[in-house]
Amino acid sequence: MRRRTAHSERMNRALAALTFGALLTLLIGVVASGESLPSLVLGAVFTALVTVGFSWVRARNRLAWSLGYVAVQLPIAFVVFSLNAGVAATLLLVVLVSQCVLLRLPIAATAVVVGLVPFVHLGMSWGEGLREGLGILLAAVFAAIVTELLQREQRARVELAEAHEQLRDYAAQAERLATVQERNRVARDIHDGLGHSLTVVQMQVKAARAVLPTDTAKADEVLAKAQDQAEVALAEVRRSVRTLREPRETPPLPDALQALAELTSAAGVTTSVAISGEQRPLPDETREALFRTAQEGLTNVRKHAQATRADVVLNYADTAVRLAIRDDGAGSASTPASGFGLVGLRERAEHLGGRLSVESAPGSGYTLSMEVPG
Repeated sequence: MRRRTAHSERMNRALAALTFGALLTLLIGVVASGESLPSLVLGAVFTALVTVGFSWVRARNRLAWSLGYVAVQLPIAFVVFSLNAGVAATLLLVVLVSQCVLLRLPIAATAVVVGLVPFVHLGMSWGEGLREGLGILLAAVFAAIVTELLQREQRARVELAEAHEQLRDYAAQAERLATVQERNRVARDIHDGLGHSLTVVQMQVKAARAVLPTDTAKADEVLAKAQDQAEVALAEVRRSVRTLREPRETPPLPDALQALAELTSAAGVTTSVAISGEQRPLPDETREALFRTAQEGLTNVRKHAQATRADVVLNYADTAVRLAIRDDGAGSASTPASGFGLVGLRERAEHLGGRLSVESAPGSGYTLSMEVPG
């Protein structure tokens, strides 16, 4: 909007300068050759209206005011021309035609003004009047066309500048959204990776302490697994903090699930993996979401379920892949609806166009499942 106003002000100033030039020409003619003094007075009135009145009328943007302005200025220009038929009077008519375009009068109204301009030569002979009238008509048409082209060019510049501003705003919004999404991704990775690893380490240390007085070899074996898991956790922290983008080698999903099941079994909850359907490679995001679901489910089994057994079921259907983690724990009449782990898994599922569900009943354990296209 500010750019539009600036363009309008520049155009108004240009027309005012042209009108002042015409008035100066009238003044020189009156002083030098004694031409009609009334033409100078009327020229001054015309110039005053161009300088002050035109900006006021244009700002109102009302058709009635615009037509009234033209209805006042056109007779003044005609009288000035009849008193002093020179370049100055012609310039006044050209300025008025340009103002008709700037006021956005209907095309018919502007055409009427342009068509009336040649009639300033009515007092001349037929041949001379035709020649002069045609010349001033062409000048008026040229002024109207050039003014309209300038208006369109200015509008195009303003619209282009506004479009650039919008694009900058959209780019800033996209950057903020990308930042939020990246934060959420890193938070999910830290929770799903580091949280799981630390839980396993905690469970293995507890198991080692429990058997340490009676079976030091077993305790050492469990502590060695805890150390391995701690190294995995350290690698997860480094990856999440640096938000590395380089592709990393990942085992097939069934192998990764089997490794999770072995860790859970070693922590005291016997865990099995069952796979059905035709196995196939999965996109990285799909594999990551399913793996994190199994990780979160088995972590919750060890921490909260009071279970002795868990089952991981992976089903390759025709158009989707479904993973379920079931346990034989105490269960509950209500299913958890919050918790950062479940929130992160729901975000992963929704991003892939899938769904996450949690089912439970007293004495029947929990079932956490995710189904995604794949």
